Amino acid sequence: MVGAALRTTSPLEWVAVLTGFACVWLAAREALWNFPVAIFSCLLYIAIYYQKALYADSGLQVLFIALSAYGWYEWLYGGRGKTPLAVSRTTLTEWGTAAVFTVAFTAGFGYYLGHHTDSSFPYFDSFTTGTSLSAQFLLMRKRLENWWLWILVDIIYVPILWVKHLYPTSLLYALYLILAAYGYWQWAQDMKAKKYEVQVEK
Repeated sequence: MVGAALRTTSPLEWVAVLTGFACVWLAAREALWNFPVAIFSCLLYIAIYYQKALYADSGLQVLFIALSAYGWYEWLYGGRGKTPLAVSRTTLTEWGTAAVFTVAFTAGFGYYLGHHTDSSFPYFDSFTTGTSLSAQFLLMRKRLENWWLWILVDIIYVPILWVKHLYPTSLLYALYLILAAYGYWQWAQDMKAKKYEVQVEK
């Protein structure tokens, strides 16, 4: 069954899967190219998710495109004196803002999807959307802990996408789990190295 579904998967989804994997890999490596690749992948997923009645996730891609464009600028000029942005820790204010936003978005948009659309998983769909937006904001600011949120989102997405018969995308999110763990490790190592360099210079 799964094998047949994989063989009949649309070329559009396969391209989206490959570019999606590439953009997360590039982000884990702190490569600036993750942003243009992410924008292209998001454009493809707008159509894919909409066709599967995952409306929040479809709309999320539009916001990701805007955030990716802004993140591209931030990584280039968001540091002191418009220098490239360095990896740093998430502040308490940012954690609080992310938590309030995610809860409010989940409750509000989940209610809307549940009562006014044929959304398959209105509250799970909304929670993953809200958490993804918070994670993207932290990624945009190069906060180390953005990877924690991506890990949480990926754990939820894998079974939802599998149930919706988006098998390649479900497998992609399983790979995202591994990449998110790698991204956290890579960024943590980079932050330690930069801190050591500053101490040596002093």
